[in-house]
Amino acid sequence: MLFCPKCSAILKPKQEKGKRFLACNCGYTNRKEKATISEKVGAAEEIPVVEEDDQKLPTMEVECPKCGHDKAGYWTAQMRGGDEPETKFMKCEKCKHIWRDQD
Repeated sequence: MLFCPKCSAILKPKQEKGKRFLACNCGYTNRKEKATISEKVGAAEEIPVVEEDDQKLPTMEVECPKCGHDKAGYWTAQMRGGDEPETKFMKCEKCKHIWRDQD
C-alpha cells in the first residue's frame, strides 16, 4: 500500500490509455509503480456447532401436550411491541416438543 507524498491519502489504481498507474484524488500520480490489486484469503475458520442439548433452561412443572411428561424448560422472548407482555416458550425435557404458554 502506497501513500501520496502530498496529502498522505492512499494511492489508488487508475487506468488511462491502456496503462495502469497509481493516482491520488489531489492530482498526484505515480507512474513508476505497477498498479495491482490483490487480496490474500486465509483458511476458513471452523464455526463450532452448539448442540441443542447444551442449553440449560430453567425448569418448571407443567404437562407436555404431546407426551404428558410433567417437566419442561422455559424461556421468554419479546415477540410483539414493548407495551405487550413477553411470550413464554416451553420445551419438554422428554420429547423436546416446544409450545407457547397460554397464560
